[in-house]
Amino acid sequence: MIYFVEDDDNIRELVVYTLNSTGLEAQGFSAPDKFWEAMSTSIPTLVLLDIMLPQEDGLSILKKLRASKETKKLPVIILTAKSDEYDKVKGFDLGADDYVPKPFGMMELVARIKAVLRRTESTEETAPEYTVGELTVSPQKHKVKVNGEKVTLTLKEFQMLCLLLENRGIVLSRDRILNQVWGYSFDGESRTVDVHIRTLRNKLGSAGDLIMTVRGIGYMIGE
Repeated sequence: MIYFVEDDDNIRELVVYTLNSTGLEAQGFSAPDKFWEAMSTSIPTLVLLDIMLPQEDGLSILKKLRASKETKKLPVIILTAKSDEYDKVKGFDLGADDYVPKPFGMMELVARIKAVLRRTESTEETAPEYTVGELTVSPQKHKVKVNGEKVTLTLKEFQMLCLLLENRGIVLSRDRILNQVWGYSFDGESRTVDVHIRTLRNKLGSAGDLIMTVRGIGYMIGE
């Protein structure tokens, strides 16, 4: 899935239509708040960003993406009408993978996107995957499969599952899970982790049994 943030309806709809027509699944967003809402549910394979946007500009969004552990390597292409060399250099300095000035041809854009995705995929080929029984998880590609069937998780569920897999055989306390996934400390009784573990187990189906409860401590995925 490719996310495209562009406030111009005509450009956004044309690009999304073209990408979907060429086999590149895409979704458009007219404003940053809608984009961030989608990001909280699922991380795409690539982001197209216009620089001039309402609420916050594309460079600000790019900076936030690169500052996050989950999206620091997410491919990003900047699309903008600006021809100022400063904006181009700034975009690359912040970690943009490519820069396409407007107006651009649709086929050129598709080719540039495919080129960036090829570079990303070649890097991901050497990235480790987790396989435990019927469960397979690819952190780099943000994919989860049970018995070969794709499972869709929210961002927090995915992060929590990866954290458990990274520490396989180790019991993780609720406090540690809250700190590393939600970014805040355990303060008194909290059901946040328990609720997410329950929904995660349900979505994983038969593989949900891999997540073990250690009473009075937390959770783990055993060896």
